[in-house]
Amino acid sequence: MDSKRTGRTKKRSFTRRANAVLLSCTAIIALAPGLVVAQEPASGAATVLQTITVEGNGGDDDSKTIVANRTTGAGKLATEVLTTPASVSVVTAKEIQERGATSVEQVVQYTAGVITDFYGTDDRFDYFDIRGFTPYTYRDGLAIGRTFGGIKEEPYAFERLEVLKGVSSAGFGVAEPGGSVNYVTKTPKSERFGEVYTTGGSYAHKEVGFDFGDNITQDDTLSYRLTGKLQRADAEYDFSRDDENFFMGGLTWRPTDATSLTFVYDHLDKKGVPGSGGYPLEGDFDRSSFFGEPDYYHNNVNRNSYSLMFDHDFGNGLSFGSKARYSKSFIDAASAYLLRTTPGSTEASRYFYGSDQSVEQFVVDANLTYEANFDTVDSRTLVGVEYNSYKSDNYTLYLSPENPWDPYPFYPVPPIDWTNPVYSGGPDPSLLKSLQTSDQKTKAIYLQQELTFSDRLTVSLGLRNDWLDLSDTSQAPSLPGSSAQGDYSEFTKRIGVSYKITPELAAFASYGESVAPPATGAEPTTGKQYEFGFKYKPDALPALFTASFYDLTKKNVGTYDYVTYLPDTVEKVRNRGIELEAKAEVTDNINLIASYSYIDSKIDEPGGSTDGNRLMRVPEHVASVWGTYTLPGDGARGDMTFGLGARYMGEYFTNIENTTYGEESILFDAAFTYKVQPNTTFQLNVSNLFDEKHIAQRDDAAGIKFYNAGRTIMATLRQSW
Repeated sequence: MDSKRTGRTKKRSFTRRANAVLLSCTAIIALAPGLVVAQEPASGAATVLQTITVEGNGGDDDSKTIVANRTTGAGKLATEVLTTPASVSVVTAKEIQERGATSVEQVVQYTAGVITDFYGTDDRFDYFDIRGFTPYTYRDGLAIGRTFGGIKEEPYAFERLEVLKGVSSAGFGVAEPGGSVNYVTKTPKSERFGEVYTTGGSYAHKEVGFDFGDNITQDDTLSYRLTGKLQRADAEYDFSRDDENFFMGGLTWRPTDATSLTFVYDHLDKKGVPGSGGYPLEGDFDRSSFFGEPDYYHNNVNRNSYSLMFDHDFGNGLSFGSKARYSKSFIDAASAYLLRTTPGSTEASRYFYGSDQSVEQFVVDANLTYEANFDTVDSRTLVGVEYNSYKSDNYTLYLSPENPWDPYPFYPVPPIDWTNPVYSGGPDPSLLKSLQTSDQKTKAIYLQQELTFSDRLTVSLGLRNDWLDLSDTSQAPSLPGSSAQGDYSEFTKRIGVSYKITPELAAFASYGESVAPPATGAEPTTGKQYEFGFKYKPDALPALFTASFYDLTKKNVGTYDYVTYLPDTVEKVRNRGIELEAKAEVTDNINLIASYSYIDSKIDEPGGSTDGNRLMRVPEHVASVWGTYTLPGDGARGDMTFGLGARYMGEYFTNIENTTYGEESILFDAAFTYKVQPNTTFQLNVSNLFDEKHIAQRDDAAGIKFYNAGRTIMATLRQSW
């Protein structure tokens, strides 16, 4: 960090200890076992290959391993993780369960290149960045949207999360350049399986869940799956609420060995709160303190989604696949946040924010895949089309005693004395709200080609063109309305090369481009990335070691970005970095996950006040390690599994001027699982084991701060079959 930092009180010995501990843990990534000599593949006659049908997770059993073999995270073609010319991290259902992750943010917090927990106790969204930028998310390859401003997803709905680091537009469409996450939905299996569980813990947490399925017909042609979760809980601050009703049901019909049709319905109903509302910068406060308004304080979500997945194998290497999803959601939010404190005073001004939003989305994708072999060359070609329609109506109310530009300028929001809080209620419910209507339609055509030479050299190419038709209308009370439209045609490409130095070790390099949806009337933001690295997947044990080096640039920042807070004078942002990651089932008793990320971030704004600054929320160093050890049962005592993890994040700037910062931290997590009976387990998970407390977000100009989340303890009893 540079000399622009102010108000700094740091313990350098802590920094050195934290770096030494965590960076030494990640050193195992570079200590892979000895390499074996590659065998020369035998040549064969030219032939057409029978299509290999890959379902979702590529044939991996995500409930039984932390190491994935195949992924669709880098594109719509399922590929081996080893030979995918990109950095992809797969978080399986087993890892999610072991760590007791209850949010997407917690699921990805041990993943290289991912930065989490920079907004502390603000609970509205899944807050995490990939390689310094807000990611876009997809479900089974179909677009959802940004995590910032989106709906917090339920991890129990997914078999796995596939995290792609870097550009993804050639594979999935419009997105930010830092990376993306693909959620893989739990679907019916052609066998009987299931589990039920109950969880209790901190903050009056009570939860029950189930996930089970079976064949309906004896010939396995029709199967079902039911998944659900019911939760009633509070959060760690006063007047909080964290309730959820989640249900998902699926049917799969297999009329022939070559055809599969799956329908999935899921319902998500969350009744929560937006967060603690912030704390004054001066003083140390208990996390339970609350300075918002109890009567104007909620963040409720209701969403219904309907998905169809169809696959058919025509034979002779040709297959067809299609997926479609329709969803409708309603989001109702209201909050009072601290706005500004005055030195020497115990009174803080506040602002009100309310939002009633309805969103309707329909997205469909269809593609053909052709697989063939020409002597020593394997070829896979995928061509497809995609259509995405997104409509939203958002009624908002923003009331502030300091803002002259609102429909209700200088609205007298009651301040609050943080030494003796007296709550005064929310705003007048008769106040008219502003309305913003968005209508976005995207059409796309894409091509993905993969050629593998002698089972060693793999060359992949992705080409895609997106046509965007955008329309926005704004109407504020007593102010003239405005509307804007824009039509854009954006072409992106990606090329990657992977070479097996040995059957277990591969080197890869890639170049890719991205395009992000623009504000209507402005040019889209573009990105590009150069990357190279190495992957090692030993035959001796389930493991994957990855080292990658990248140069990532976001260009054409043509408008003020409310996520990154970049002004419109910025020409580009350049993030360069190194990532190391290891996932290994070292023995039958020991599993290990470790990661390290380094990011060099720089804003290019010639002649501007932020030229040469770092992007906000981008620490230089992030590292983590998670390990489990299983002590086999002895007689009447069942297996016991002990888990321990540590997460280190260096300090980072919280404003674009690089004058305020979030504090560096090292947090520990722990887990214990006891097998009571062969199919019955008791599990204990502790997040932030030592209840470490630091400032995750701060605004020195306003005198406001947010703490990180405190210690959480959860106990789960699980019965499976």
